Amino acid sequence: MSWEIVRPDATSLRGLAHPLRVKMLTALREHGPATATLLAQRLGQSSGVTSYHLRQLAQHGFVVEDPDRGAGRERWWKAAHRGTSLGYEVSREAPGDVETYLRAVAALYIDRIDHWLSEWPALQGDWDGDWEGTGTLSDQRLRLTPAESRELKEEILALVERYRKDDPDSPAPPGTEPVILQWQVMPFIRAAGPEGGERAEDRS
Repeated sequence: MSWEIVRPDATSLRGLAHPLRVKMLTALREHGPATATLLAQRLGQSSGVTSYHLRQLAQHGFVVEDPDRGAGRERWWKAAHRGTSLGYEVSREAPGDVETYLRAVAALYIDRIDHWLSEWPALQGDWDGDWEGTGTLSDQRLRLTPAESRELKEEILALVERYRKDDPDSPAPPGTEPVILQWQVMPFIRAAGPEGGERAEDRS
């Protein structure tokens, strides 16, 4: 699968802005093609529910049938793209759908962290010296201008592009394991006071 990024418009985003659809699409991207039954087992849903949401994802172009798999009436589905990126115009046109989608993505991030931490005790015994100290949960509070914030985001993207992607359609090189990088750049823009300055309660 190519590493094409899909940039949905306001109409197609409406077909993705659902917590279960975000989970299903992510599962197909991370683990490769699956049937509605396999996705139901993986996500704790009924196959009727996953089948319905797969059809909705297909209608909006996020998943396609995999012609190389399945037999008879069994339908296999795969992700049509390797990633999703929202443009600024979509945020203006469909702010409610964008919020629903981003909250579903954020919930997925939280679930990943929870899963990683739940496996932490077992991982300590399995990791050898090469993997020790390779993970982190960190944050930094910065004070930036809009230009600096944009530059930071672009530099992070450029850095990530230097590294090998985890492609379920390609064999993994020896010695590699899945490593998930989650990152957020979140400008907290404070409201200005009546004269355009900071509010009194914001001053220290």
